Amino acid sequence: MEDRIYCVYIMTNKNHTVLYTGMTNELEVRVWCHKTKIDKRSFTARYNCNKLVYYAETNDPWVAINEEKRIKAGSRQKKIDLINSMNPEWKDLSDGWYE
Repeated sequence: MEDRIYCVYIMTNKNHTVLYTGMTNELEVRVWCHKTKIDKRSFTARYNCNKLVYYAETNDPWVAINEEKRIKAGSRQKKIDLINSMNPEWKDLSDGWYE
């Protein structure tokens, strides 16, 4: 059986005014869906969340699910602190993935 990698991630918009937290086992595919607004009615499409600013990986889906819930339950400041701990310049971590 193939080991899967599960990712918890945070997307934001150009001005960093909106934060979206998600979980997936195919991060590159999921980020591409956010960037291309596959579902025009989705939260990330409506608020132009197309910039990946944080992600963490695990091989345990339950750890990923619980981490996503923990992050979502936290304050905006806690999310900002988490992003700053990995990506203080808030660069798009997916730059170059789709070239």
